[in-house]
Amino acid sequence: MSFDDLDIRFEEDGHRAKYSVAMPDGSEARLTYVRVGPGHIIADHTFVPVPYRDQDIAERMVERLVADARSNGDKITPTCWFVADEFSRHSPDWDDLLKR
Repeated sequence: MSFDDLDIRFEEDGHRAKYSVAMPDGSEARLTYVRVGPGHIIADHTFVPVPYRDQDIAERMVERLVADARSNGDKITPTCWFVADEFSRHSPDWDDLLKR
C-alpha cells in the first residue's frame, strides 16, 4: 500500500480533537489533542497500528498538526513522547509553535 497521498481526517468535539487515517484493514491511526485555552493545545497521544508502523504515517499526522497550528495561531505543548521527539527533530523550524 502506498501512503504517498494519505487521507488525514480531522474531527473536533468540544475541546478534544483528532487527526486520523483509516487503514486498509479497518483499523485507525490517530493523533489526539486537547484545547486547553485560546491558542493553546496539548498533543497527548499518537497511535499507528503495528502492521503500518515505520511508514511515516505518524510523522505525517504531526506535520499536519503543525501546519494547522501555524495557520490558526496555536501553540502546542507535546505531552505525547512521539510528538515531543518530532519537535526536537525539527528544531529550530518548529520552535515558534512550542509552548512549554
